This record gives sequence, C-alpha cells and structure tokens, in this order.
Amino acid sequence: MPTPQRVSTIPVAPGALPVLGHLPAFLRDPLAFLRTLPAHGSLVTIRLGSVPVVLVCDPELVRTMLVHDRVFDKGGPLFDRLREAGGQGLATCPAHEHRRQRRLVQPAFRAGRFPDYARIMSERMDAIISGWRAGQTLDVTTAIRGIAADVVVSAIFGSRLDPADHHRLVTDFDTLLAGFSMHTLLPRALRGIRTPGNVRYLEATDRVRRTMTRLTAEYRRRGTPDGETNLLSLLMAARDPDSDAPALSDDELVDQAVTMYSAGTETTAGAISWALYLADAHPEVRARLTEEARTVLPGRAAGWDDVPRLPYTRQVLLEAIRMYPPGWFLTRRTETDTHLGRHAVHQGTTIAYSPYLIGRLPGLYERPDHFDPERWRTEDGRKPRVPATVFGGGARKCVGDEFSLLEGTLLLSTLVARWDMELDRDTVTVPKIPQLTLSPGRLRATLRTPARRPVAG
Repeated sequence: MPTPQRVSTIPVAPGALPVLGHLPAFLRDPLAFLRTLPAHGSLVTIRLGSVPVVLVCDPELVRTMLVHDRVFDKGGPLFDRLREAGGQGLATCPAHEHRRQRRLVQPAFRAGRFPDYARIMSERMDAIISGWRAGQTLDVTTAIRGIAADVVVSAIFGSRLDPADHHRLVTDFDTLLAGFSMHTLLPRALRGIRTPGNVRYLEATDRVRRTMTRLTAEYRRRGTPDGETNLLSLLMAARDPDSDAPALSDDELVDQAVTMYSAGTETTAGAISWALYLADAHPEVRARLTEEARTVLPGRAAGWDDVPRLPYTRQVLLEAIRMYPPGWFLTRRTETDTHLGRHAVHQGTTIAYSPYLIGRLPGLYERPDHFDPERWRTEDGRKPRVPATVFGGGARKCVGDEFSLLEGTLLLSTLVARWDMELDRDTVTVPKIPQLTLSPGRLRATLRTPARRPVAG
C-alpha cells in the first residue's frame, strides 16, 4: 500500500465516559450513535469499555481495507466470538488460510449449480407456504427464518433434517443471535461469570457445534445418493492436489457447515423481512412488487426460470439490504504497522466498519434515508450492482452472495404472489441492542387470500 505524504492523528469521538468509554451510547442506540461519527473524520476512534476501536467512515477507505485483507485481517472481538461456534470456516478463517478454503468452496457456488439450488429452494418454499391458511396470524420474521433454514439445510445435506434437530438448531441460533452483541462487548472476565444469560449463550454455542458435528458424521456414513449433489458432498469430494487425500478434515467440514447454515439463514431471512416491512410502508412499492410476482407466478412458487422476469423483486431486496444490511458492524485487526488514507494505523489495532453506516451516507447515495428500489434499476437488462460493502469486498467478498440473493428473490416473490399480508406494524420490535444480524424483530401478520385477478375478454 502506498504511504501518503501527510499523516494525521485519528480523532477520538466526543462523549467518552471514564472506564466505560462510548459503550453506554453504543448500547443505548448503536445505529444512531454510528451515524454521528462521520462528522468527526474519515477515521474515528471509539472506546467500547477498555477496547479502542477505529471506525472507518469513508467508503473508499473501507474498500481499501477490504482489498488489503492480509494487512487488515479478520479479527477483533466480533470474529473472536464467531469462531467459538463457527471455528475456522470460510467466513472467519485468517487470511493465510482463506485462499485454500476459497478454492475448495468456490465450485459449490459456480453458476452451473444454481438451477439445482433453485429447485431445492422452490420445493421447500412451496411445501412450507402451502401449509399456511387464510386468517392465520404468524410472526413473519420467525416464519421466514424457518423457511430459510430449511432451504439451507436441504442445500447443505441434500435432505430435510429430523424435526427435532431442525428445531434445536433454530432455537440455539436464536439464543446465539440474542446474546451475541452483549457477549462480544463484555470484558473477558465478565463473560466467564455463570449468569443465566452467559450459560444459555455458551450452552447454545456448544450445542450448535455438537449438532453439526453429528449431522456431518452421519452424512459421511450414509454417503451421497447417486446423482445427488449438495454443498457438503462437493466439499467431501474435494481432494488435496499433492496427496489426493481429502482436502478438508472432519473439523473443517463442520466449520463450513456451521458457516453456511448461519450465513444462509440469518442474512436472507433478515433481508426478506425488511423488504416486506419497507414495502408495506410504501404502497406504490408494494403494489408494483405484488403485480410483478402475481403476473409471473400465477399460484405457484418461483423457480430458476422465473428469475429474469422478477427484476423489481430483486431491486426491492437490494434496497432493503442497503438500508438494513444483515452484517451491520464488522471488525478487522491490523497485522502490521500501516496507513489508511492519511492516518497511521499501528499493528494490532481493532478496525471496524459498518455497512449500515456506509449505506446511509449522502455522498454515496442520493436521499439515503428514502426507500427507493428504483435506484437499482438497470436499462440493459443486466443484474444491478450490489450495495457497497454489504457482502464485503476483495478476495474475501462473500462466496454465497448470489446464492443469498437468489433465495431472497424466489422467496420474496413467492410470498407476495401467494398471500396478502396484513402487517401489524405496532408489533415490530427492533432490538435496542442489534444482534449479530440486523433484524426487524417480531413482525406479526395476518394472511389473506389475494383477490382473484379479472379474466381478460
């Protein structure tokens, strides 16, 4: 990285308290707190308790950081906690290990695999949504998370889980998500105290790991049926080019299974829930989204061949992701003394960036607080770009970004084509302390059968 001609001291955000630093403001309303920081510079130091964190507020500097992933490696408190359940999977492993893992995992996400994944998604969505009934009231966020989890499990293991295992995984991941932010911010000494919250969090972390270990071992013993291809079978078949031995150990397979389950479930479910919530608040968007889905999908689940005819659905999804990105606050750790812009950054510094903050910058997006799916429309029929930093960047850009967007497009269009949802907006409970992913919390809705479309002629 080139050394700039001028080096300046990184400013410290005002309002730090003795001992606690900026932690009370961060916990009280983290999203509002983050949005105050760009006024103090492109890089700003905040103190979360005793831990100083340098927040990058400039999108170009965020891009620089993401591109130079060996200098700004994945680390810091957030990734320390993620590794407790996910081990050294593709999303959490250090840079020196990433290239090998990426090379092994990438074939599972090649474009040629997506029609098969879309078939799995469509079948599982249809099976679950068809069981809903008019007049039923449900928590949309929970229901969508359950569908996404079912789809991802089918894509990983090629079959449905035993209902007890499925329920256990969903419940344990809910516990992890609920306690993640607090557990990340607590000092090490306090994390070890056996409070009820700490015990629930640690036991859920352990169970997730043990459940995925058992399921992976059972899959290996059972073997892959002839003609069946899924994510786990592709990883098990990968061979070391030098020895022809399995490229991934059993522990590494579990790491990847946990990573794919958590990423494929929470990110997609959150994005769809926000899309429904935001579209409901903008009747013109809701009407256009519904018209597209019901024209393309007359009474059936969306499939692979429908995707090119659902451009507005993807636009709505992308705009929801821009405004409420699943990964809202992410950390890195510098591996050497370096510079970022005109600032010196020392080895061992915890660096953070917020896709939520970047997505709300007026210099990057016009009227950034306005929900406008049209900003993602393309004139030439090509897929629109993805919101800046939402899926990372550089060599570590999320390998499953298109998998997630495909799942989101199919599920969102299927939901609005099949049902009119009367959202009870008073039930939305956005957590005061956002979880690992940014979710709208409870979102209750009553299902209504769509009015019949008039028959032409």
